[in-house]
Amino acid sequence: MLDESLLDAPEALAGADRRELLRGAAEAGARVRRAARLAADAGLTELKPDGRPRAIMIAAPGTPGIAVADLLAELVGTGCPVSRIHPTGVAAAPGALRWTLPGWAGPVDLLLIATPDGSEPGLALLAEQAYHRGCTVVSTAPAGSPISEAVSGAAHGLAVPLATAPYEEPYEEPTGPGTLWAMLTPLLTLLDRAGLVQAPPEVLEKIADRLDRTAERCGPAIATYSNPAKTLAAELADSLPLIWTEGETAGSVGRRFAASLAELAGRPALAAELPEALAAHGVLLAGTFAGGSDPDDFFRDRVEEAQALHARVVLLRDRAMGALSAAPAARELALGHDTAVSELEPEEGTALELLAELIAVTDFAAVYLSVASSERS
Repeated sequence: MLDESLLDAPEALAGADRRELLRGAAEAGARVRRAARLAADAGLTELKPDGRPRAIMIAAPGTPGIAVADLLAELVGTGCPVSRIHPTGVAAAPGALRWTLPGWAGPVDLLLIATPDGSEPGLALLAEQAYHRGCTVVSTAPAGSPISEAVSGAAHGLAVPLATAPYEEPYEEPTGPGTLWAMLTPLLTLLDRAGLVQAPPEVLEKIADRLDRTAERCGPAIATYSNPAKTLAAELADSLPLIWTEGETAGSVGRRFAASLAELAGRPALAAELPEALAAHGVLLAGTFAGGSDPDDFFRDRVEEAQALHARVVLLRDRAMGALSAAPAARELALGHDTAVSELEPEEGTALELLAELIAVTDFAAVYLSVASSERS
């Protein structure tokens, strides 16, 4: 259960946040700026690639790594094929994971390695495979880590140190929502130089500014009634979120939000893109998860009996779609089954600014659900 009184008690929230997740979410903008500086120091901003790669392969472990690959694939779009190399292994531990290059990979392809750990032997073996095939390899990993050392010592390799917060040790693995931006920012700079995304230094600064402004709106000191992240967290308490997305990059944000709810708050969620979400989740709304499916809930003992899990639609859009939007149909379907709808739509800006705001609000919401849940506080 969510302790909603805790949401409007900043000092109590800070005390319950033992993993410093709120701090990590608030420092996302600073992480972007530091990552951009480290990328420039590594020479990424001065690169002059000879054309675009034939294909981009991404090896990035964990929830942040999955999100990085997903986001880059949506941002690059049809400009170049982007695929994530999925690890195998008997466990999710860094030492147990293994990656294998596709059989077609060769000298005209680009391998990106992004990891907040940097000690994975499987990634070092992958980099070695890439060198033997003639692939260009770029990594973002903690400075001095085995991965950074392996990539920086290669003829076609470039290693960018992973951005850490000022209070973290030089080789300490970063944690929390800011990890995504530490991994993503140098890769945006690289792909900007390759002509695949629009992410010059001034755009990265706008991303950092948008993250800072969103952190101010969503911070612990802002009351729930005017705080979009706290409001969303309260609305999702004791519900099954059906995250429906619309827009060029909203799909990846929705999938990251669902993954963050599971990893940080221990809560299930389903994500799908409109208009397919209407068919994919329509049966859920017509069944026992619908808001009005239990007529006896009115007489339930609120103290002794647990509340049934009901669906709640979360509509994420990175921009207004006008007449082509499936949002009206989504609202009609949800409300027709007595299912409540929460909506997030960012302020105007560049595609990356819109993306940053949606990620920041949903990251804060996942953190509030984690910190303010009574069984986890």
